[in-house]
Amino acid sequence: MPELTWQKSSYCQEGNSCIHVAATATGTVHLTESSDPTAAILSTAPTAFAALLRTAKTRPAGAKTA
Repeated sequence: MPELTWQKSSYCQEGNSCIHVAATATGTVHLTESSDPTAAILSTAPTAFAALLRTAKTRPAGAKTA
């Protein structure tokens, strides 16, 4: 995997429970958790990541899924 430049979520407060995002030149999006960024790195396509963001933005906090 190429060297990634991670960006912390703008919704993150202080602490170790943040999501970090990085993208490669080919567009693959990578997600990791800040408390141990090398432990688990999830990779996805830009369209799937965009769908995740749309869902997270439109669903009220605490709402249950169907």
